[in-house]
Amino acid sequence: MPTKSYLDQQQVSAILDAAEREAQGNNFAVTIAVADDGGYLLGLRRLDGAAPFSAEVAAAKARAAAIGRKETQIFEDMINNGRNAFLSAPMQGLMSGGLPIRIDGQVAGSVGVSGVKPEQDIQVARAGVTAVA
Repeated sequence: MPTKSYLDQQQVSAILDAAEREAQGNNFAVTIAVADDGGYLLGLRRLDGAAPFSAEVAAAKARAAAIGRKETQIFEDMINNGRNAFLSAPMQGLMSGGLPIRIDGQVAGSVGVSGVKPEQDIQVARAGVTAVA
């Protein structure tokens, strides 16, 4: 019988903590979202000063990275390079800042970050991923 990797609450906390340390170390006011492999939220942390809207965007990025099984930057690049049909895809959060989390070669979840420049969102998300991957 096949087995499946997943994120437990200890790992979710580690991801949120690592991403928060990265954000605070750079004075980034962001929201960090962690989702399971189906894109459903497992944890969300909105740091002081982060815009309320960033909570929705971070969650959408996490969901897109989980169900799309790739970095959301790839979707943004596709759209920016003329694949406009992707704008009608039944997904939100198709912009930089969402990363899948792979454990044993499988997507076990994802992290999405919103609130600063795209490359800074990615920087914070990568810090979260490295806490468990």
